[in-house]
Amino acid sequence: MSGEPAFAPGQAGSGSAQASSGSVGHGSAGPAPGPGCRRPAALGTIRLAALLLALGCLAGTLWEGLDDRGIALAFGVLVGIGEWARWTGAEVREAAPLGAAGGLAYALLGAHAGVATHDGAFQVVTVVCAASLLGSVPHIAGGRRPTLDHLARRVLTVGFAAVCFQPLYSRGVLEQWGGPAYALLLVALLVLTALCDAVLAAGQAHSRTGWPFGPLLRDELRGLLGIGSAVCATGAVMALAVAVVGLWALPVFCLPLLLTQLSLRRYAAVRATYRQTIASLARATEIAGYTPAGHARRVATLSQAVGRDLGLSQAELTVLEYAALMHDIGQLSLVDPVPAGATAGLPAAEQRRIALLGGAVVRQTGVDAVVAVVVERQADPYREQPVAARIVRAVNAYEEKARDSGPGGPLTALEELRLATAGDYAPEVVESLARVLSKDCLTLRAAG
Repeated sequence: MSGEPAFAPGQAGSGSAQASSGSVGHGSAGPAPGPGCRRPAALGTIRLAALLLALGCLAGTLWEGLDDRGIALAFGVLVGIGEWARWTGAEVREAAPLGAAGGLAYALLGAHAGVATHDGAFQVVTVVCAASLLGSVPHIAGGRRPTLDHLARRVLTVGFAAVCFQPLYSRGVLEQWGGPAYALLLVALLVLTALCDAVLAAGQAHSRTGWPFGPLLRDELRGLLGIGSAVCATGAVMALAVAVVGLWALPVFCLPLLLTQLSLRRYAAVRATYRQTIASLARATEIAGYTPAGHARRVATLSQAVGRDLGLSQAELTVLEYAALMHDIGQLSLVDPVPAGATAGLPAAEQRRIALLGGAVVRQTGVDAVVAVVVERQADPYREQPVAARIVRAVNAYEEKARDSGPGGPLTALEELRLATAGDYAPEVVESLARVLSKDCLTLRAAG
C-alpha cells in the first residue's frame, strides 16, 4: 500500500515528510507556520473515523463472540510482528509491508484448509486493530507522532476491505465464484482497497503540510506500482493459500515481504546518505565564505513549497530540492567572490557563466544529470528554462532581495520580482511564490 511522501523539503539529510515551513534565519525571509493554521482538523476527522470504526467493531465482536480463534491469533501475530518491525527512519511508500499484507489477507479470508470461516468484518477489524496497537507500542512509547495516523489508515483500509468482502462471503453470494473468477474478484477488491488507502494517505499529507491534494494523490497512485502492488499481490495470495493449505501458508509467503522490507531499509539508508552528500556539497560555498550561512537551505525549502503549489510530482520535487541546494556551487570557481553571494543583480552574461560553472561541478560530483541541467539553465531566459530552473531562479532572487531590503524586505522583494516578470522571472512562479508566502499557514518574516 502507499505511504507518506518520501522526503522533507528544506531538510537535507532527512527523509521524513514534513511541512516545508522550516525556520528562517536572521536577516532572511521564508515560510513559517502561522497561528491561523487549521490543517489538523482533517487529521482529526480521519482519526475519529478510525476510532469509531474500531470501537464499533469491538462492540460487535464482543456481542457476537470470537470465532476461529486459532486463525485470529495467527493473523494477529503476523500483523503485530509486521507493525513492530515497521521502518521508522526515512519514510518509504509502505513502512510495514508485512503488517499491511497480513491485514488484507485476513480481511479477504473466506476459508481455512477447505473449510469456510466465519470471522466476519467486525472480528477482522478488531483483530487487526488490536495487533497493530500492540505492535506499535514501541513506536508510540518513542514519541513518533505519525504512528497514530499510520494506525488510523490501517484500520480504515482493512475495514474497507473487510466490509466489502466478508458480508458477501458469509451470505453465500460468492459461492458461485470459483477458480480464476474468485481470484479476479479478490484482485478487484484489493485494487479498490489500495485506491482507498491512497486517498487516505494523500488526505493526511495534505492536512499536515497544506500541499495540493491532487499532486499528492498522484504520487500515492504512482507508488502503488511499486511496493503497493507487491503488498496487494501478497495479501491476495495469502488469502487463497490459507483457504487451500491452511495457516502453514503464512510463514511461506511472509519471507518475500521480509526480504522486501530489508531492501526498503537499505534503500532508505542509501537515499539518506545521498541527500547528506548533496547537503555537504551545498554548504561548501557557505564554508568558503561565498554565500551567507543557510542560504542554500532556505532556497531549497521555499523552492519545494513553490513546486508543491505548482503541482510538481515527487520525482520532480526531488530534482528541484537537489538543484536548489547546489544552485550557487558555481561560485566556487570564481577568483573574486560576489559580494554576499548575491548573483541576482549581476549582468545576465555573468549569471550564465556562473550557472554553467555550477553545472560542470555538479556533473563531476556524480549527481543526476537532470540536476546539473537545472543548475546550468537557472540563468537562461525563463521562457527557455525547465520549470525547476524557473523556480530556483525566482526563489533565489527573492531570498537575496528580501535579505538586503530591511524591515519591508519580503514585500519589497516580491514587488521587484513582479516588475521583472516581463523578462527575468516566470509570472506563474512569482505568483505561486506569493501564494506560498501569504496563505493561512505561512507567514512572512522580515529581516532583523
